[in-house]
Amino acid sequence: MLVRSSNPHHDPPLWWLPGGGIDFGEAPEEALIREFAEETGLIVNDPQLVGVTSDERRRDNGERLHTVRILYTVRLTGGSLRDEAEGTTDLARWFHLDEVSDVNLADYARRALELLQSK
Repeated sequence: MLVRSSNPHHDPPLWWLPGGGIDFGEAPEEALIREFAEETGLIVNDPQLVGVTSDERRRDNGERLHTVRILYTVRLTGGSLRDEAEGTTDLARWFHLDEVSDVNLADYARRALELLQSK
């Protein structure tokens, strides 16, 4: 499952894994379940930690951003696939692993998929 960035400056469009920021007082696993539903319409549970990575990048305004990424596998339990309206993503799609090489995938997402395939 990948979601596409709604940022029009990404050309070609950039895809990444569902997820997002953790609200104050929220557990990382709760944030994952909430963000997954917001971005895809799908209900997931049973997050299993895969690993933790970090990366640095620059925002469009030049500001440096350091992101810590907590990577989980999840179990799909319900919901209906839909696109996020008015969020940081605008499309949600299933991809086979052999299709991912043709997608403009965020570096961290590519590394996460490679990590999953190596296990």
